[in-house]
Amino acid sequence: MKTHVTRSTELEWTPLTEDGIETDGIFVKVLRFDEAQQRPPTFILKFEAGASYPNHNHPAGEEVYVLEGEVRFGAVQLHAGDYLYTPPNATHSVYAKTIGLKLRSK
Repeated sequence: MKTHVTRSTELEWTPLTEDGIETDGIFVKVLRFDEAQQRPPTFILKFEAGASYPNHNHPAGEEVYVLEGEVRFGAVQLHAGDYLYTPPNATHSVYAKTIGLKLRSK
């Protein structure tokens, strides 16, 4: 893989859309798109206060760094500066108590 730079401050927030999943109040900035997997392994999500994402699985695991706000991952409450590692095949839902920004990498 070659070096890749994304200037996230130059990207617009776009609504997150996923078939069959309610994603109102969730926005995304894709930092890197993997052509082979046809998905972004690294992105920033913005949750408006009260926005949520239903219980879901991470087959390859997940790493999250909360940039701003308060976000609940299952039973775990995270605040700005917190890091969460979710092991492969773990499941959780997400709920934002306040506006929350999270950096997510597969």
